[in-house]
Amino acid sequence: MTDALRPGSGQALLSARHLTTEFHLADKTVARALEDVSFDVLPGQTVGLVGESGCGKTTTLMSVMRLLPSNGRITAGNVYFNGNDLLALSERDMRAHRWKDMAIIFQGAMNALNPVLRIGDQIREAILLHDLMDRAAADRRVDELLELVGIPRGRRDQYPHQYSGGMRQRAMIAMALACSPDLLFADEPTTALDVMIQAQVLELLKEIQKKLGLAIVLVTHDLGVVAEMCDTVVVMYGGKVAEYGSAELVYNQPQHPYTQRLLESFPDLNRPPDSANRDLATIPGTPPRLNALPPGCRFSPRCHMSMDVCAQVTPGKVNVSTGSGVLHQVACHLLNEQEINK
Repeated sequence: MTDALRPGSGQALLSARHLTTEFHLADKTVARALEDVSFDVLPGQTVGLVGESGCGKTTTLMSVMRLLPSNGRITAGNVYFNGNDLLALSERDMRAHRWKDMAIIFQGAMNALNPVLRIGDQIREAILLHDLMDRAAADRRVDELLELVGIPRGRRDQYPHQYSGGMRQRAMIAMALACSPDLLFADEPTTALDVMIQAQVLELLKEIQKKLGLAIVLVTHDLGVVAEMCDTVVVMYGGKVAEYGSAELVYNQPQHPYTQRLLESFPDLNRPPDSANRDLATIPGTPPRLNALPPGCRFSPRCHMSMDVCAQVTPGKVNVSTGSGVLHQVACHLLNEQEINK
């Protein structure tokens, strides 16, 4: 069905293969938001999509869920969920998968919740829409979900504006779990929350995952969150996968210059004392415009290790694992001598 890609072993719950997504803009140009994106999610695993703003993380989720805006379309690739290609389904059949098999916690809970509907009604709506149970059973399910995420049952009839930011995010998590999905997408779930509430929300996700056996795809730009939460990391840049592998390998043995710079720009409390005062690294410039992408490697204009070939030829993906059996994949000419010697 698909090429072997998993950083580990076992049957994937979700497999994205060569996913390519474009947006047709008002100025008649085309923005290639994703190109050749491939990754796997195993049952019970947490996969982190990490990178700067605009690198394609959220677009990846929206493409998999088929929730792209009207000017967006998937032009190539496949998305397999339990072996079934979601991109081959009709919209009606795809609608049956959303919330029931896979659900999403949208970025910014205040904007994602309907301000004129009570929290309990919004959670119950998803349950009734999929005909999972009658109204009385759905009401009991709402109470269970609120209790699961730490919201008192007595607050089910309140409106979103009566909740704090942390409680609104908890309500979004409850809504995403309403139909007992196997896979949960979390798009920057701690955006606009203070540090203490961020930690509570992330800990809640970990507890729920352990209790329910969920797989989670977590979108974030926070490398600390990725290190704490994720088993596997997909580092994205300019709509492509720069580096992909287990969190342990990507953090301890980063191979792509972009990944290295990202990690060097993040404070590390475990640094030896003699390096504690070392300045954090920076990446000059800005990510490329997706409707005016540079030739060759998309990171080359900002890369401190760029070579002539980088600005001319798109690098292929190289498996740099060292015999451990755990895949570690990097798209960089520095690791591809065949490309360099062409």
